[in-house]
Amino acid sequence: MTELTILMPCLNEAETLATCVRKARRFLESSGIDGEILIGDNGSTDGSQAIARTEGATVVDISRRGYGAALIGGIEAAKGRYIIMGDADDSYDFSSLDTFVDRLRAGADLVMGNRFRGGIGERAMPFLHRYLGNPVLSWLGRLFYGIPIGDFHCGLRGFNRDRMRALNLTTPGMEFASEMVVKAAIAGYRVEEVPTTLQKDGRSRPPHLRTWRDGWRHLRFLLIFSPRFLYLIPGATLVTAGLLGVAATYGGPAVLARGVVLDVHAYVGFVFMAMLGAQFLTFGVMMRRVAGMYGIRSGEGLIQRSIRLFATLEWSLAVSAIGLLAGSVGAVRCFLAWQGTDFAPMAYGALLKPFILSLAVVVVSVQLLAAAFFAASMEEYTAHRALT
Repeated sequence: MTELTILMPCLNEAETLATCVRKARRFLESSGIDGEILIGDNGSTDGSQAIARTEGATVVDISRRGYGAALIGGIEAAKGRYIIMGDADDSYDFSSLDTFVDRLRAGADLVMGNRFRGGIGERAMPFLHRYLGNPVLSWLGRLFYGIPIGDFHCGLRGFNRDRMRALNLTTPGMEFASEMVVKAAIAGYRVEEVPTTLQKDGRSRPPHLRTWRDGWRHLRFLLIFSPRFLYLIPGATLVTAGLLGVAATYGGPAVLARGVVLDVHAYVGFVFMAMLGAQFLTFGVMMRRVAGMYGIRSGEGLIQRSIRLFATLEWSLAVSAIGLLAGSVGAVRCFLAWQGTDFAPMAYGALLKPFILSLAVVVVSVQLLAAAFFAASMEEYTAHRALT
């Protein structure tokens, strides 16, 4: 088996491709590594394919458009046990890849370059990317997934080919950079980082990267695969705050500092806050279950164990039934008491507050019931597709 594949995604890189291939070839020759140089061409119209072949690289044509699509196709075609990928714009030095190879040989599954530690040349990275986009998205990645990686979006990285194929990477665009790191972390892979230098690319045309569009794609991916931060933590916060507010205002007005009084209107707001939090929690549980259907695990923490215990269809039906019964009984009792007053304006403490709370319990119970059946349907559908 070939030990190393140096993979470059390419879309109209005629100005710099030959330089990149020559540097990669020089590295393989000087280090004595049995390797190949593979170009994942994404439909170039400037003769990049011919340039690559002339320089001795192998070209694989990728019809599906996008940065991620070009790399996915290249990973599938690669013969090397290890793959080092990097942009074909001459911003990374392919003649100096020793640290990546050393870490891979030592057992790392994914080795990330860090441009902030290695050095960023003048005009090599736009101001917004350097001081806002990359730092913020990298911080969110560390927060959401607990990965000690300082540069989530470095384009120069190495990985074990078979381990990366096992992750079933699918995103076709620039968000592929986040998908690789996130899925590797969720799978428990050994992820390491090495300093990497970034120089101004050698192209005369604008880069393919679009700041706001691709930044949103990265953020979107980070959120989608982190139901804990997208749903569970906000949901738990809203439920807790809402229930505390309900408890404080249920028995009568709550007087705060400086004469601020919270009464029935605040009570209604707290009830809705708790309902919204319950909805967030429901979506969070559903997303955890859906992720599990596709083999994406997220550890064995308290949240995960609780979800496995309480998120089955049967358990959800039982909880929903209890909630529906309790809420319906409370609402009916309030209605009958109101009827006994010949439908006079409801007394806030005696009728209106318990009536609102009872209806909220009914709504949340129905929501849980619908969500449980939806998740169960997804599981059955996934199992059916696996069989067929």
